[in-house]
Amino acid sequence: MLDTQTAILTEDFPIPCGQATMSARLYLPATDPKTVVVINSATGVPRDYYRHFARWLAAEQGIACLTYDYRDFGHSVQRRMSSAKTTMADWALVDMPAARAEMRRRFPDAAHWTIGHSVGAMLGPVQPDAEQIDRMICVCSGLVTLADHPWPYRALAWLFWYGHAPLATRMLGYLPGKLTGFGTDLPAAVYWQWRRWCTAPKNYVPDIGNLLPDANWPKAGRQVDLFTFDDDQMVPPEAVWRLADLYGPDTRRHLLSPQEFGLKEIGHIGAFARRNAAVWPRLIAL
Repeated sequence: MLDTQTAILTEDFPIPCGQATMSARLYLPATDPKTVVVINSATGVPRDYYRHFARWLAAEQGIACLTYDYRDFGHSVQRRMSSAKTTMADWALVDMPAARAEMRRRFPDAAHWTIGHSVGAMLGPVQPDAEQIDRMICVCSGLVTLADHPWPYRALAWLFWYGHAPLATRMLGYLPGKLTGFGTDLPAAVYWQWRRWCTAPKNYVPDIGNLLPDANWPKAGRQVDLFTFDDDQMVPPEAVWRLADLYGPDTRRHLLSPQEFGLKEIGHIGAFARRNAAVWPRLIAL
């Protein structure tokens, strides 16, 4: 489909991932791209939230960009949410590599970048195809624990992990987004695993080499940049730097402030909002 507003092409298609499929949208520039990007969404954030950023990459930077929803979420929901057994590890170890494999199939000669937002890069160090990623860009992604959150946000996080959200999830068999104030529905197993990691002192690190693969990113020798904003209460900078350590000693760390870009706030989700487009060139700068 021709996007006449920005003079790019978009294509919708399914991506197989194990026994499921994901709903994807590809944004194509007018010329053959030398670089392609896969955007791994934050937890509970639909692929269409990234559409303005993806159009900017294609129209202004000549970069092909793939957005998609993880299995059993957003456009990829194919069954009753209460019957889904998908975990957060499934998203990281099966869905994310499947999206990249599709882009490698379509663009075998291009440089392949991944932009991971929050959970979209949190498990990057343990993903099985690290050596095939030319550059990893992590935005607001870290090994966060409950104690990292400043007050009064910590009280809201405590309720989400120990109050109404687990109660509703047990009753309904999935996390009801609107009822709990989260916004979008999630499979129960995604919520429970996310909860276990975010309430543990070291997040998912104790699962490495056991329930999760070894962290092989440092051996891959690929470029990785971690961006954090000083007004992010959900994943504060100290949690981001723990993840930077897991990616390896050559990881580049970027602490940014909204004021640098003439903005009032950015927070955890706002980096990809159209109103904050002033941030975008910084995220992809080499």
